[in-house]
Amino acid sequence: MSLAEKKIVFTYQDLLNWENDQKRHELIAGEHFMTLSRNIYHQEISMNLSWFLRTYIERHKLGKLFAAPTDVVLSDMDVFVPDLFFIAKAKIVHIEKQYVKVAPDLIIEILSPATADRDRETKFKRYALYGVKEYWIVHPEKRQIEVFDLAKQELIERFTKNGVLKTPTFPDIDLEVKKIF
Repeated sequence: MSLAEKKIVFTYQDLLNWENDQKRHELIAGEHFMTLSRNIYHQEISMNLSWFLRTYIERHKLGKLFAAPTDVVLSDMDVFVPDLFFIAKAKIVHIEKQYVKVAPDLIIEILSPATADRDRETKFKRYALYGVKEYWIVHPEKRQIEVFDLAKQELIERFTKNGVLKTPTFPDIDLEVKKIF
């Protein structure tokens, strides 16, 4: 293998040593990915989901909800910055000062043109590999939310703008999808 063919593999320590440039840096199997700040509509959706879920989680004392940019370090070479993620109360001991070092119970990614393929394929598989239980893919343009069971790697349900989201992680939640978009 020539020097040009060798793949550079990065670790979490490499990320920590880079300059803080307000971009989101992730590692997937040691490969570096960087994305710029999200657009306003993306942020509105994130804030709406955050407000609704945090209110629900705190009312029921279920755990903690986090938003980007918060690192989820699943291995030295798999570091993610999900848009939103939930850690159940039993796993809170794995929350460090700078990052979370445990598979979240729920990860939510809001699609953007630059990250959609990676969110739907690569991250889906990596999150399942590390034991994330539930994964929501939010489609801003379609105004829908797909809820996946990652243990089975299957779609539970696709909720459209007129639907009411129900989920295994929060079985008695009544999240009107139209309020998110």
